[in-house]
Amino acid sequence: MSEPASISSGIAERYATAIFEISKDEKSLAKLESNVTDLAAALNDSEEFSDLIASPVVPRAEQKAAITAIADKMGLEPVMQNGLGLMAEKRRLFVLPQLLVKLREMIAEDKGEVTADVTSAKALTKAQSEKLAKTLKASTGKDVNINATVDESLIGGLIVKVGSKMIDTSIRSRLNSLQNAMKEVG
Repeated sequence: MSEPASISSGIAERYATAIFEISKDEKSLAKLESNVTDLAAALNDSEEFSDLIASPVVPRAEQKAAITAIADKMGLEPVMQNGLGLMAEKRRLFVLPQLLVKLREMIAEDKGEVTADVTSAKALTKAQSEKLAKTLKASTGKDVNINATVDESLIGGLIVKVGSKMIDTSIRSRLNSLQNAMKEVG
C-alpha cells in the first residue's frame, strides 16, 4: 500500500472508530447506517460535493460551513455532523469516502454481517443475488450483503470478494490463464 493511501486509511479509521463508538453508546447505529448510505449516495451523485471535500483551494471555514449546511439539510445525526465539522476544521474531509467504507464495515461487523463485493458481466437478478448470498452465508457463517457491480468486459462469470478472499470465475480470467499457459508451452 502506498504511503499516502495508508495515511488516508489511518485517518479515516480513527474518525470512523470515534463516530461508531459514540453512536453505539447512544444506541443510534441504525440511524448512523442510514446516514452512511445517504452520504455515499450524495458523494456518488454530486460532482460538486466530491470537489468540495477534495479541493485544497477551498478555505477551511468555507469547507466547514458547506459541510455543516449539507449535513443539516440531509438531517444527519449530531455525531456525524460533529465528526464532519471536525474533519473540515482539520482539513481531513478528503478521507470521507474511506470513512464511509470503514463505518459500513464496523456497522456490519457489529450486526454480524459481512459484505461481498460481486462483479458480474451483467446485472444479477434478485433470485441470483439471494442464492449467492445464501451460498456465501453457508461458507462464511455470517449474513452476507451483496454489493453488486457490472463489468461487461468479464464476458461471463463472477468475481466475488469477501474480506480478504477473492474468487474469480470470470471468463476473462480464464482466457487470460489460458493465454499465459499457451505462452509457456510455445
